Amino acid sequence: MTAEKINFGRYGKAFQEGLVQLIFEDRPFADQITEVLDINFIELEYLRIFLRKTINFRERYDKHPSVDAMLTIIKTDLEHEDEILQQQVQDYFGRMHTREVTDIGYIKETSLDFCRKQNLKEAMLTSVGLLQNCSFDEISKTINDALKLGSENNFGYDYIVDFEERFTPKFRNPVSTGWPDIDGITGGGLGKSELGVVIAPTGAGKSMVLVHLGSEALKEGKTVVHYTLELQDTVIATRYDSCITGYPLSDIINFKEEVYEEIKDIDGNLIIKEYPTKSASTNTIRAHLSRLVKRGINPGLIIVDYADLLKPVQMRKEKREELGSIYEELRALSTEFQCPIWTASQTNRSGLSAEVITMEQISEAFNKCFVADFIFSVSRTIEDKQNNLGKIFVAKNRNGPDGMIHQIFMDTSNVNIKILPKTPQLSGAPNQVVTAPVALTTRDQQELLKAKYTKLRKRK
Repeated sequence: MTAEKINFGRYGKAFQEGLVQLIFEDRPFADQITEVLDINFIELEYLRIFLRKTINFRERYDKHPSVDAMLTIIKTDLEHEDEILQQQVQDYFGRMHTREVTDIGYIKETSLDFCRKQNLKEAMLTSVGLLQNCSFDEISKTINDALKLGSENNFGYDYIVDFEERFTPKFRNPVSTGWPDIDGITGGGLGKSELGVVIAPTGAGKSMVLVHLGSEALKEGKTVVHYTLELQDTVIATRYDSCITGYPLSDIINFKEEVYEEIKDIDGNLIIKEYPTKSASTNTIRAHLSRLVKRGINPGLIIVDYADLLKPVQMRKEKREELGSIYEELRALSTEFQCPIWTASQTNRSGLSAEVITMEQISEAFNKCFVADFIFSVSRTIEDKQNNLGKIFVAKNRNGPDGMIHQIFMDTSNVNIKILPKTPQLSGAPNQVVTAPVALTTRDQQELLKAKYTKLRKRK
């Protein structure tokens, strides 16, 4: 005779019997919980058999089994099962007619927690085998996936029932880019659960642009978490100093007190986390963000400088597949932590000489492009760099138009990046508007800086 082990824990025999009974008797509840419930979560075999028959009936006939249908199934479909198990299933089904589940509210409220704990237990058992192969990233992913079970409460959009929802404004909580032209076409900037990508060749200023975007979020009072995979955290911090205050990087050490006076009252918060190149994965970032959240630090903007330097969670045959998976994982992180993520990507060789960089110049391109919500490129010829100029090309925009080219003023000496105003063209159609550079000469810039320094030294 098979003896069932009685579990006196919080989710023991009584709880599991009640849960399975509710799944059979309460169809709306069954519709929800079966989205996350694995039959193997149920520890008692006769309950697993009963639940399996219930779920199989739903999948086969697209409706919930009636009492009569289940009675027939129990009488006819269990012949291959052990006689003792057959009797246990019959006894359980018979008891369901004579008792009501007394803790309906409690079982419904805690059923998701039960599924998560059972799933975590299975993940930990799986991790034992992975530990023997030192597959630490796989272990981390397995555990994190288990913890996320049921975090998505949306079981599908009902076209008719949810009619009003598609006419209700969506609260994206966008974070401004600091450029009115870009904010105007994105609905205010990059929104929560969205991924933005800056494309540029080496030396064009990808990191500078990311610092600019982070600085604008700081000014809005956001908590910015900036991951640097190439430069030291202090180097990134100094760039923020320069971007926020306007003091040049080369001379900022002489204005320590002035910098502090300007940044100490900023409403936002900045966390800079440095990882060596190819040492961190998206799981590493997820773990760090989770620790911050536990400390009460909730990110308003995440910056990864830059995604191509992350280590893939899973090794793939081709580099483009690895990079594609990294961007998919970043997109998932933005959804998990409900905030936008900005990152950057390198161009291929053709991007070095391109007048305007398009998505064709993105290194290992299109796997990255699929998941991003907003993509813009930064191109700067040698002549552009000499004149502190460049171009921004809006390559992709899920929230509005794309394809625009903007000329920019970009002074990397103090992380000053502005989109230049559009002015009427001097020749051609009278109403035609084009972007024209309106930049100060090098001498004008020097005179302005000199005047600012003189004023500051007099204050000292």
